Amino acid sequence: MTTQFAVRPDQGMVRVAGADATSYLQSIVSQDLEAIGDGQGARSLLLTPQGKLVVAFRALRVGDEWWLDCDPGYGSVLAEDLGRYRIRVDVELDDRSGRWGLIEVRGREAGARVAALAGVDVPELIHEHRAWGHEPDRGLRVVRSAWPGVAGVDVLGPLDVLDDVRNELLHGGVGPYPPGAYEAARIEAGVPRLGADVDERTIPQEAFLERDGVSFTKGCFLGQELVCRIDTRGHVNRLLRGLRIEGEVVPPVGAAVIVDGEDRGIVTSAAALPDAHRSVALAMVRREVEPPAEVSLRWADGELPARLQALPGS
Repeated sequence: MTTQFAVRPDQGMVRVAGADATSYLQSIVSQDLEAIGDGQGARSLLLTPQGKLVVAFRALRVGDEWWLDCDPGYGSVLAEDLGRYRIRVDVELDDRSGRWGLIEVRGREAGARVAALAGVDVPELIHEHRAWGHEPDRGLRVVRSAWPGVAGVDVLGPLDVLDDVRNELLHGGVGPYPPGAYEAARIEAGVPRLGADVDERTIPQEAFLERDGVSFTKGCFLGQELVCRIDTRGHVNRLLRGLRIEGEVVPPVGAAVIVDGEDRGIVTSAAALPDAHRSVALAMVRREVEPPAEVSLRWADGELPARLQALPGS
């Protein structure tokens, strides 16, 4: 895979600081943050008391602070919902969305390319991070990241500084994803997007978000009862699945997934794979439909055959 980058200036970004920052978040979010040291990170979830998804995010510990980032449009949601529980605690919430962003570098050479530009070794463990080696006071963090089967590095920081990083990547021979290619790569890797593949109706296990975003051994957190009950003695009724579609037609979001003549799910994201004459999609599908399976995708003026697959890494 060619090493490419995508600039995400609209990424949701929230800084949580103050003497009570860790204990405050620990009592609310699904991940065990007390086990995470400076320079480490983890995926986590903010849930409703009923166990439904509010925001999925990444939490990076930077000294005594926490830097949280999430999908575009959800930084303000994350800050606002966290703020509802800020009662008699020494905690500062700073929504940096619109002022900070990130650059995602993906491909086998992502680590080496970023390390050469940053003047710092890229960590090997997922979510570990460190300051940009050159001029570390500029606020940039280099974060080891990955999609299933795709190595990656994220560079996070103020937007004006990220412009310099973008130019350095270009001069170093790393190009941007062509139009539409980033979305296709995300879908093919089975990475759900807030507001599309998962939303406020989603239970974490429906999209396998609990696998790296929930600690089942920590103390109480919002939504714990439902999530833990499903883990120990229950199941969800639908699951996020992948779809592969041959040909030039890309199914629309909202197309029905048809199995044996019955509607069993809905397409949530879809995109054409560049130069591949096929497309990929994600869909929420009834759990009774076991992948791999041959299905049909049906919408108002079209229908396509497709192959239903388990998500990579699930």
